[in-house]
Amino acid sequence: MTESQPAIEHLSTEQRHPRSTGLGAMDAHAVIALMESEEHVVIDALRRAHDELTRTAEEVASSYLCGGRIVLLGAGTPGRLAVQEVSELPATFGVPPEQFIAFVASKAPVGPAAIAATEDSIEAVRDELLAMQIGPSDVVIGIASSGRTPFVLAGVEAAMEAGAWTCGIANCAGTPLLGAGTIGILLDTGPELLTGSTRLKAGTAQKVALNRITTAAMVLAGRVRNNYMIEMRATNGKLRDRAIRILTDLAGLTPSDALSLLRNSDWHVGDALRTLDVRSSVSGAPR
Repeated sequence: MTESQPAIEHLSTEQRHPRSTGLGAMDAHAVIALMESEEHVVIDALRRAHDELTRTAEEVASSYLCGGRIVLLGAGTPGRLAVQEVSELPATFGVPPEQFIAFVASKAPVGPAAIAATEDSIEAVRDELLAMQIGPSDVVIGIASSGRTPFVLAGVEAAMEAGAWTCGIANCAGTPLLGAGTIGILLDTGPELLTGSTRLKAGTAQKVALNRITTAAMVLAGRVRNNYMIEMRATNGKLRDRAIRILTDLAGLTPSDALSLLRNSDWHVGDALRTLDVRSSVSGAPR
């Protein structure tokens, strides 16, 4: 611990919650009721971070549109959330997987995203960012509940030095990560009902923050039409039904015509819509 880092016992996420001191003796009904009563803290924290989340979404959209990479750094729960977030974006928005990357410190197997065994590792993340030639066109977002995880801090600092736009997301005020990047996003969720278990309120706030950043960014990047995920490729029965509904709604096609067009477009909704746009342009008539 450096002098600039608060001792662990001073972190808000490590404090004992005064309303849950009897947690270990509660029945299931009482535990769930107590958790329900605390969930508003997550929404309040996200609402206070509205402006910073907006700016981050704008930077992610800009980076994506110019061919940059968006890298999420995390360890423990934030790392697993980072992996989940980037793994879902190609299927949802049709983005190239090489543009959204998770770098994670984890002993548990999380696929190729794990580049260090522990959150105390710093050289691995620096070396990986150097190898991928991170630079001014890229965005690097570090997530750490405590705001002081060495792996995440080292990655954000290295990306900052390389000229990337950087952001630190933390759940404790006054921690180094909030000042390490271009901006810091404080999600002040306070003490957990189960002391120190940041997979609860802190993790929930982190997941919702990532949802908001990436969804807003993809809207800005033109990957959404109306409120539909138009760059989706339908790879199973459920998604094919959804794709047909999207075309019948957006383009006014019959289900039969939508099915035919989607088959000819390899079940890619965006390609099907672009085919209709070209036809409309050639004929001069609105779809």
